[in-house]
Amino acid sequence: MMNVMTYKGYKARVEFDPRDNIFVGRVLGIEDGISFHGTTVAALKESFAAAINHYLADCKAMCRKPEKPASGKLMLRIAPEIHTKALVMARASGKSLNQWATEVLAKAAHSTR
Repeated sequence: MMNVMTYKGYKARVEFDPRDNIFVGRVLGIEDGISFHGTTVAALKESFAAAINHYLADCKAMCRKPEKPASGKLMLRIAPEIHTKALVMARASGKSLNQWATEVLAKAAHSTR
């Protein structure tokens, strides 16, 4: 099970580092590397908020637009044969292509750890 925290729309994966006896978090879904840590859950939450706030302030100071987590809109270019097969599968399950693709992608995303 992946432990995820959310702050201002940013999500971070949290793991425990037994060697250093701390929680370590890494922000997901953006290319800028943001990490943080804490010895308690409260300290971890505070460190996460501070890391995001620092990132946003730094971007503003550098006149750079901060990366945003994924919007939920996904555009794909696929072979027409795959598109047709996906439409058939979606209709056969009584779903729209969007509903069907969302389920398939969600299953695939959860199966890789």
